[in-house]
Amino acid sequence: MMGELVFRNLLHRPIRTFIGVVAIGFEVMLIVFIVGLTSGLLAETAKRIEGVGADIMLQPSSAGVLIGMSNAPMPIKIRDRLAELQYVQSVAPVLLQFNSSGGVELVYGIDKTFDEVSGGFVFLQGRGLEGPDDLLMDDLAAKSKSSRVGQKFRLFNHDWNVVGIVEHGKGSRIFVPLATLQDLSGSTDKASLFFIKCTRPEHTEDVMAEMRAILPNYTVRAVKEYVSLMTSTNIPGLNVFVDAMISLAVCIGLLVIFLTMYTTVIERTRDIGVLKSLGANSPFIVRALLFESAALCLFGIIAGVGLSYAARASFLKVFPTLSILITPEWVLRAGGIALFGAILGTIYPAWIASRRDAVEALTFD
Repeated sequence: MMGELVFRNLLHRPIRTFIGVVAIGFEVMLIVFIVGLTSGLLAETAKRIEGVGADIMLQPSSAGVLIGMSNAPMPIKIRDRLAELQYVQSVAPVLLQFNSSGGVELVYGIDKTFDEVSGGFVFLQGRGLEGPDDLLMDDLAAKSKSSRVGQKFRLFNHDWNVVGIVEHGKGSRIFVPLATLQDLSGSTDKASLFFIKCTRPEHTEDVMAEMRAILPNYTVRAVKEYVSLMTSTNIPGLNVFVDAMISLAVCIGLLVIFLTMYTTVIERTRDIGVLKSLGANSPFIVRALLFESAALCLFGIIAGVGLSYAARASFLKVFPTLSILITPEWVLRAGGIALFGAILGTIYPAWIASRRDAVEALTFD
């Protein structure tokens, strides 16, 4: 009986039910998409750093989890001191430069030692960096920017020659010669970070201890440790942003459910009176409204999951360099949050309905 009552009530106002489902779906989609975007970008960035193949990263003392926040504060001659350490196989200095033209991306200025650390690029087209104005792109950046080998590419007010398209996953999406980027950025003989490759992975801790002894004012991190730190809780302000967006989504869902169920109670005053006259008690009325709210929320959650995947597909089509990670954990969390908001938004209307006097409700016009 309860199921049929809930089902018929939802069909009684199909437009209102549809709007409620879409609103809850938007709430779920907003939570899943925002969390998926932030976690996806962090996970993809960590994966690309790990893909360089280095064992250790040397950064400035003030460096945070996000690389590239400080501009070339380290002298490049540090490379010579690091190369002399026992168990160090190769050292690659990298100059980082933010490019905000057509999106935000981090450009790597590299030299031949980057190949020694990373094992070299996997070329899909073209060749490596040979001239001072040469530029490499990974396949996703080339697709996003509609660039091909042989074309000119404007970057940092400088014309570059796109000489190669490489497989993505080696730190950055755009690579240029280290010396040229140093000249353009006014960072002669400077580097933003050093990638260090050990002779064997088990020597990483020994090399890090030596590095801390000779370079006490710098940040020494194992690449595996850096990858584990790439979460929203370790990025200043990012966790607050995610929490704010989730709170906004919850408020939207709560208000929609509250408005829907409150107007439902007002419209069905006579129906509630009939139910009470037939013997329905206050708990039955409350349960009926809560079940109706939960059913509405369930359809909204299903719609929200579908909207999340549709939004991800649309964004990736327009911005192929983005990474949006939709996980079952956050789908369940978003559904739980939406359900909690739906129940919370139904409590007051259900309480009002349960207190209706049967005689008053039947004479309501």
